[in-house]
Amino acid sequence: MIGWLKGLFKEASPAAPVAPSGRFVEASADPGWRPLTTTDRDLTPTDQRRMQELAYHAWEQHLLANRLVELPIAFILGDGAKVTVDNEDAQTWLDEWWNDPINRLDLNLEKRVRELSLYGEQVIIVFAGTSGHVRHGAVDPSKINEVIVDPDNCALPIGIKITDGEGSERIYRILLDGDDKDLLMPAALALRDKMTAGDCHFWRVNDLLTGRRGRSDILSAIDIADAYSQLIFGEVERAAALRTAIWDVTLTGATPAEVEARANSIAPPAPMSVRVHNEGEKWESISPKLEAADASETLRVIRNEVLGGSTIPEHWYGGGGDVNRATAAEMDEPTYKIFRRRQLLWQAIIEAEARHVIRSRLTATGRGAAKLPEDMRPKAEFPPMQSVDVSRYAQALAQVVAAVASAVERGLMTEETALALIAGIAAKLGVEIDATDELKAARKAKDDRDQSDVFRQPPAAVTSDDEDPALVVARQDG
Repeated sequence: MIGWLKGLFKEASPAAPVAPSGRFVEASADPGWRPLTTTDRDLTPTDQRRMQELAYHAWEQHLLANRLVELPIAFILGDGAKVTVDNEDAQTWLDEWWNDPINRLDLNLEKRVRELSLYGEQVIIVFAGTSGHVRHGAVDPSKINEVIVDPDNCALPIGIKITDGEGSERIYRILLDGDDKDLLMPAALALRDKMTAGDCHFWRVNDLLTGRRGRSDILSAIDIADAYSQLIFGEVERAAALRTAIWDVTLTGATPAEVEARANSIAPPAPMSVRVHNEGEKWESISPKLEAADASETLRVIRNEVLGGSTIPEHWYGGGGDVNRATAAEMDEPTYKIFRRRQLLWQAIIEAEARHVIRSRLTATGRGAAKLPEDMRPKAEFPPMQSVDVSRYAQALAQVVAAVASAVERGLMTEETALALIAGIAAKLGVEIDATDELKAARKAKDDRDQSDVFRQPPAAVTSDDEDPALVVARQDG
């Protein structure tokens, strides 16, 4: 009894410490949670940054993913782009902006095209001096914390909230192509008043009208490109293993002690050496037999999954397949269409940037206008993507000209329609023709030539058979 009581009131020994355990839970792990400033069509800020990091890693490490970004750049920019305008002063401003030692668009345009493709977003910070001269800065898209949209129009971004490395936030105002008071409602204007960090342009791709963030061009290809690289490395290791060999030496009738002694003294033969032994020792070279199936078809399937998803034909990545010249030309057409769409996007971006440059100069000189004059509207020019088969189109042009000339002469076609058909073929050769204007100019040029020929034509000689009547009368009167 006493022992029991002693055990009851005995001081309890301290319990063994419990090892800490747990895990981090991202906000996106809860299907019911999403920041109020995003939509269901956007990734969370954490997932957006992760996507951009993975896209950069894939572009840097995987050649297949790298080509998905670099090939379109080569076709979009080609020999380079330029921006022109009819007004001489405006052209001078654009040249200064393009060649500015900070902007250097001749060098940095390619990098901006690459980053828009890679990250799905591009933020261009805009600085304007007292003269109106514009310079550009850059913001890492991973620093974007929020895209602010017009409360009355979710398809119109009006601000960007940036978080720097120290955790502080800055809100930039997204420049619009016009006067804010003409484009925005009072609620948006009130938000714009709080955006004091500066002005910027914000461009995005692979987004939706009601979404706020862009997506990388290679988002869906990252995992497959990684698997493709791993499979290639596995095949390299297998090929290396197949080239290894060992020597198996059999000692007939040897005791364990003799085997041990021989093992301590034996050495692999050097190349081109001679071995001498009796019938009690047998040497045999053994190579591994992995019995692995040929992985070339597997690699091709994976590769075409990535390339086909990006509308890039197989023969553009070093794989000929069952492609000949005729089928290759047909397979290239969708690719050029996709690349052309991105080229048109960059044409619109550069023209928007150029309009801001001209508008900034006009504002600095007191001539600001929400709508630019006709001769100050810039146009971005990009090189053609496809090399033109001049001989084929030249032959077609000659045939079309002959056909429409015959149709016009027989009264089966108007001259306007005939010239429109000719303009269609000329466009393939890189010459844009407005049928109506060209016809007016052609008729005027013909009238000018006919009038000039009349004045240059010498007077006709008078013969005895066809003598001037006035001279005959004069001779009779004399």
